[in-house]
Amino acid sequence: MPPTDTIDDEPQVKESVIRLMTRLAMQYNAVNLSQGFPNEPPPTKVKLALAQAVLSGKDEGLLQNNHCDITEEELTDSIIKLLTNNSSEDIVTDELNQYSPPMGRADTRKAVSEYYSRLYNYIVSEDDITLTLGATEAVATALRTVGRPGDKVVVFEPFHELYSSQCEIFYLNPAYVTLRPNEEKNDWNYDTDELKDAIQGAKAIILNTPHNPTGKCFDRNELKQIVDLCLEEEDCYIITDEIYEHMTYPDDNGTPRKHLLIPEVFPEAAHRTLVCNSLGKSASATGWRLGWCLHPPALSSLYRGVHDQLVAMAPHPMQYASLAYLNLPTEYFRETLSSRYIHRIRKLADALRSIGFGVILPEGSYYLFVNFESVEELKGLSPKDAAMYLLKEVGVASVPGDNFYGKSDDGKQYLRFAACRSDTDIDNAILRLKEKLHPVIM
Repeated sequence: MPPTDTIDDEPQVKESVIRLMTRLAMQYNAVNLSQGFPNEPPPTKVKLALAQAVLSGKDEGLLQNNHCDITEEELTDSIIKLLTNNSSEDIVTDELNQYSPPMGRADTRKAVSEYYSRLYNYIVSEDDITLTLGATEAVATALRTVGRPGDKVVVFEPFHELYSSQCEIFYLNPAYVTLRPNEEKNDWNYDTDELKDAIQGAKAIILNTPHNPTGKCFDRNELKQIVDLCLEEEDCYIITDEIYEHMTYPDDNGTPRKHLLIPEVFPEAAHRTLVCNSLGKSASATGWRLGWCLHPPALSSLYRGVHDQLVAMAPHPMQYASLAYLNLPTEYFRETLSSRYIHRIRKLADALRSIGFGVILPEGSYYLFVNFESVEELKGLSPKDAAMYLLKEVGVASVPGDNFYGKSDDGKQYLRFAACRSDTDIDNAILRLKEKLHPVIM
């Protein structure tokens, strides 16, 4: 049973600090490098597919039957005809703007299955895929599916704030394992004994890789250790958040990094792994709220029941239009996305270093989690005060580092910057930062 409803037992859930900083950025006319969403459009074909779906309201076979071989020009012609056709006789029924089955359209779930087969050589039945209201709901439904009030859930810190908040909402107890910077190796690491202690008796571990906010990509040995420790437990599940899967960058030797899909690389853990994902970041369509979860067959019925009662379904027009996204050329996922942000990350990192920030380049995702203790104007400030100084006095929005921690005080000298904004925004932010900030003179 959940705790009694006394005020002390109320879930400690607050408004998102990240989204608050976005609103403040608008208020102070600051360059928004706080919230991690692009300000560039989705691929043209994906946008056209959504417009066609909303305007037609019907499954006309333009996407799935031709395996999305339809061209942008053909989609455009279809949209023009819909806009210029004044006859109401052709608009008898509307399907795509109405409810879909709760678990999602069968053709879209099949497309997700084929996506994993094509990119990872991993076979998953569409019956074990549920389309969700973004990865946020995918993770929430996973937690509620496997967890019960009082259960322990392991979370690596720093973490995205939704993990701790969702644990609070479902009366789960987060156990934090701290990632700490290794500046000599230019990466972030955890203590093995701390991880072992945390997983003992846990019901689940949330694993975000590539990681927000540090950019860490957990390597094969680390994933193997996590898998083995979870399998040693009687009933410990791995819930992955993989929204940055295609944003991985070469190592110091120039060797490309590759995202590792746990149920494919470690098939012995497939029955304990729930893979949560979304097109929001990869398609530059964070407002679509279209995600999915690959769940073990034994959990499919329960997962779908929780999903149904929480949100009913993912947006139907976006489900249909996502057929165009899921069938984009392989090069888009393996080359375009892996190279899109690396230049922006590096030039922002160079600028931050030049004014005193301590920077470890990310291995993946598109964030810079940086130490501000050697910036003259920020030294001695709390993360919140440092972020507000940047917002009001410099005109650049970031996120306070302590927002990403639940146990240690390691975040007290950190800020997070999102390098996913346009080159124009990044360049503007760099100009403002260099004009107003200076390194501490030793």
